[in-house]
Amino acid sequence: MPTVGVLALQGDVREHLRALEACGADAVAVRRPEELAKVDGLVLPGGESTTIVKLARIFELLDPLRERIGEGLPVYGSCAGMILLADRLAGPEQLDETIGGIDMTVRRNAFGRQVDSFEEDLDIDGVPGEPVRAVFIRAPWVQDVGPAATAIGRVAAGAHVGRIVAVRQGGLLATSFHPELTGDGRIHAYFCDMVRTASA
Repeated sequence: MPTVGVLALQGDVREHLRALEACGADAVAVRRPEELAKVDGLVLPGGESTTIVKLARIFELLDPLRERIGEGLPVYGSCAGMILLADRLAGPEQLDETIGGIDMTVRRNAFGRQVDSFEEDLDIDGVPGEPVRAVFIRAPWVQDVGPAATAIGRVAAGAHVGRIVAVRQGGLLATSFHPELTGDGRIHAYFCDMVRTASA
């Protein structure tokens, strides 16, 4: 049973903890470098990316996060977590810095404001069964992926058809959407399998 942490500085931490527990992980909140050192995998939750970066700096977590990612720690970022895992950001709404790790360019709030939130069924490579119900809330999208990363999910219909909303690079996974809000645990199970493989 892997120990999977959820960065618990801001955002939808409890929902991710419940989803991880449901797929058999020992789920723990992570707020300090010493807690980060004990986990086999980590979730960067949705929330407000600027606030998460500021708090990670205050709690002296930015460099330890980068170090553990560099050492191969599996990490899953949803929504704001996707922004934090991006090596590059596009558009006018920039952050001072990200944690980085995935060779992709992400645009913050690309799908619009809170009132533009929407849901859609998506096919995600590596996730079996029926399409995944995806909840987008002030969501980013991936402008482009570099050669090290792979797009595993795209918007299939509507005005934003073709936009990349799920990416994997080795032990790193990122989605624009919030699977922790739907009751469908397959994205978390997919990540937990990544953690188990890395820990084996």
